[in-house]
Amino acid sequence: MKRQGGFTLIELVVVIVILGILAVTAAPKFLNLQDDARTAAAEGLKGAIKGAAGIVYGKSSINGTENDATATVTVNGTDVDTVYGYPAATSTALGAVVSGLSSDWTIVTSPAQGIGYGSSTSNTACYVTYQAAASSSAEPTVTLVNCN
Repeated sequence: MKRQGGFTLIELVVVIVILGILAVTAAPKFLNLQDDARTAAAEGLKGAIKGAAGIVYGKSSINGTENDATATVTVNGTDVDTVYGYPAATSTALGAVVSGLSSDWTIVTSPAQGIGYGSSTSNTACYVTYQAAASSSAEPTVTLVNCN
């Protein structure tokens, strides 16, 4: 009679136990990916706002309005209110210069200063704030809030 090859029940149980131990030790590493993704998206938004502010400042400099407390420049056919050459801290001004801002992000209710955008309207979530330039020698402030 031929001997049939295969695994014994004990071997299968040992393999399942080993896989279970590996899963338990590796799971915490992957469970927090959602928070990391939100933080990375907020950092990307921060960079987009800073970049857009720099472009608007360049257009303001060309127009000679970079030292004006309030002015308007045209970006992509849209008039953008500026404060000392940078976009004003309004959803209209920022929405005109940052693509997808109004469709992909929500305005945070009552941020400490300026205007805030996040993945939810809660102030406890990770979000980005924008505060307009305070003088002609200062840049606007873009900060991440509640991001790890």
